[in-house]
Amino acid sequence: MLDHRPETTTDDFVPFVTAGARATGQYRCADCGYGITIHAELPICPMCAGTTWEETEWSPFSNAPGFRSLSRPTPRL
Repeated sequence: MLDHRPETTTDDFVPFVTAGARATGQYRCADCGYGITIHAELPICPMCAGTTWEETEWSPFSNAPGFRSLSRPTPRL
């Protein structure tokens, strides 16, 4: 049976999670960079058949179109 615990190191490397592990959040394939948002078991990457995933930072607004351009307009005098 596969070991589904994240791999950890003492260096500055990020932990990876293998396909088949239960996960919630946004992940990128460590081999090709394909991104997914998941609330289930991590799949084998559909783009490259990779089995190692890296968790990415998540924000409810990170994928909102134009989020950075929603600043307050400057009033005209």
